[in-house]
Amino acid sequence: MPALTPYYINNSPWSVSVHLTFSKVEAFLLTFFSAVKYHLHTAILFTWTDYKTIFLPITAFACATAPVQSLSDLLQCWIWIWFHLLLCNVSNQARSCEEDKVNRPWRPLPAGRITESQAVALRWAVVVLCVFWSSIYDQDLILTTLGLVATTFMYDELGAASHIIGKNFCNIGGYASFEVGATTIIGANHAMDFVSVTAVIISGILIFTTIQAQDFPDVEGDKALGRMTFPIYAPEFSRAFTFFATVAWSIFLCWFWGVGPISTVFLVSFGIYVGMRYYLWRTLEADKKSYLMFNLWLMAAHVLPLHARTSVLAF
Repeated sequence: MPALTPYYINNSPWSVSVHLTFSKVEAFLLTFFSAVKYHLHTAILFTWTDYKTIFLPITAFACATAPVQSLSDLLQCWIWIWFHLLLCNVSNQARSCEEDKVNRPWRPLPAGRITESQAVALRWAVVVLCVFWSSIYDQDLILTTLGLVATTFMYDELGAASHIIGKNFCNIGGYASFEVGATTIIGANHAMDFVSVTAVIISGILIFTTIQAQDFPDVEGDKALGRMTFPIYAPEFSRAFTFFATVAWSIFLCWFWGVGPISTVFLVSFGIYVGMRYYLWRTLEADKKSYLMFNLWLMAAHVLPLHARTSVLAF
């Protein structure tokens, strides 16, 4: 059967031009999506270690303290947390490439995915993005973002990360900023009430007395950078203090929020387990797992303010 399309059409200059145009579009799209995939992967690597330490505990805190009203509010909360987490991570990692070569060589800078100057530029671009994102909700939320920026600047640029007390105060500021922002977005009236403010204050003191839990797996990297952390300054006492703190906080929080006996036994037992892990098991791998357990305990502790709203933990 003869071809239905005339010969001269398939071989005309127009068909060649269209074919070349489609090829260029296809090549452009492949390049574009490849670049998007690469940069998205880089952004995820920047934030990867803090999903268990910041993203999930802050989400648990906000959902329990506000409490969460809708899936839409939860998704907006996640977006706000993630971009602010990226802000902190890029700022910190742009200045700690040598440490990451020892502790986390897969991160973007030691892995060669991005240069230090590019990371610094990205850090300030994300600051602008975060301020804009917070301005969509409320002027007070802009102040929360700027507070986190100031805390991050003191931690990374002014050297607070190298001092035991300065590092702990910066961690309080960082956690409090995340908690206030997430709780504000996820709440019914997008505002902090007495329960929310009380929960943030207690959480800040808790973080101040237990944040050394994150430093045990990073001792070698911190030594390489000349940082003085609690586990380096007092190797034995810091472990004993961490054990005492997790147990004492478990008991206090259950009493303060008035949860039931079964809930109390669960959190106190969990706190004892986490504290004993830090005191008894001291290898690098054990400390990494202990820190994971610590963050699970922290999430459980952050859920307790929900009882003040709903009495759901009366059992």
